[in-house]
Amino acid sequence: MDLFDKCRNFTDARQAQAAGIYPYFVPLEESEGTEVVINGRRVIMIGSNNYLGLTTHPRVRKAAMDAIARYGTSCTGSRFLNGTLVLHQELERRLAAFVGKEAALVFSTGYQTNLGTISCLVGRGDVVITDKEDHASIVDGCQMALGQTKRFPHNDLKTLERHLQAVSPGAGALVVVDGVFSMGGDIAPLPEIVALCRRYGARLMVDDAHGLGVMGPSGRGTAAHFGLTDQVDLIMGTFSKSFASLGGFIAADEDVIHYVQHHARSLIFSASMPPSNTAAVLAALDVMETEPEHVQRLWANGEYMRAKLTEMGFNTGASQTPIIPLIIGEDIPTFLAWKALFEAGVYTNAVVSPGVPPGTSRLRTSYMATHTREQLDRVLAVLGEVGQAMGLIGPGAGASQMSTSFSFASHL
Repeated sequence: MDLFDKCRNFTDARQAQAAGIYPYFVPLEESEGTEVVINGRRVIMIGSNNYLGLTTHPRVRKAAMDAIARYGTSCTGSRFLNGTLVLHQELERRLAAFVGKEAALVFSTGYQTNLGTISCLVGRGDVVITDKEDHASIVDGCQMALGQTKRFPHNDLKTLERHLQAVSPGAGALVVVDGVFSMGGDIAPLPEIVALCRRYGARLMVDDAHGLGVMGPSGRGTAAHFGLTDQVDLIMGTFSKSFASLGGFIAADEDVIHYVQHHARSLIFSASMPPSNTAAVLAALDVMETEPEHVQRLWANGEYMRAKLTEMGFNTGASQTPIIPLIIGEDIPTFLAWKALFEAGVYTNAVVSPGVPPGTSRLRTSYMATHTREQLDRVLAVLGEVGQAMGLIGPGAGASQMSTSFSFASHL
């Protein structure tokens, strides 16, 4: 068998492309946050993770440009050798203070942060326990770790406790959960998880990629939202959402960060964050600390949309945040709805299994502090028209949905 046979036999995505309902890798010609230009058409973006709208903030843009003028475009080396700038160290100090930890360590991407942190901390004989709806980077970090991995159904505290009870005496245990779950917009029950970790002597890591800038005072995250910062051992965050840049970090006690710094392969063997990205995060952090109105507007927009969408009859699941899924169920109706919305000038994200559990395919919508009420009302009007036309809301909702699924979803 030729190694490339699998490539030639993979035709499902091409079939979706030929049918005109392929929703991925859509190139943007221009982007100003709340609106983007695609194929010469301006559409309203409700699929971005740019929660605070800071990618276009003047202070963030200027900081990135000034950093290029001073440092150039790249560090051309890893943090371990020649790729550490004073900017990186300043950012680490600022982030540690922001999330309430002794120290922080900056990685080049959020994905690498989870990969490196989990794989170096969970050694042979240790156990890592994760929520089944955790991000793929957590799953992959567990696969790279030498320890044993256990998973529990989403927010199922009874199964989590059974896994903790089964940890062998003398073995180290790490529980890893998302703070805000990116596909459902719901929040991890941290008070209960913290209590279980303390009862059984496990450490707790919270991936707050979608919580920082959104949850807690000034967007300090999910642990701060619950007043549990001191009881969450590791706080992970990314810069590609509210921080309007690219990269990630882990924050914890200083001795833990020192260990990760010298053992995380994804840090040691990757080029460091470019100066422009690092400076952009610092500027975004300045804005978050001094302009709390951005977080307030984000929540006002999210609550407005969730109330309106629920009132219209959409299934928004367990959303508690400005991430609001429109759960459709099957793949084909989800792709068709995505296409209809796109043609009507609204950009969403079509998400199918394994990104979400089978039978819960959805349009993932997310809202920004910079969306205007006029834009949101336009989105609601379009969603209402498409939802009624496709039988997603109103009398007979769901009756017109097709049950066929594209098998290429299993490769996503």
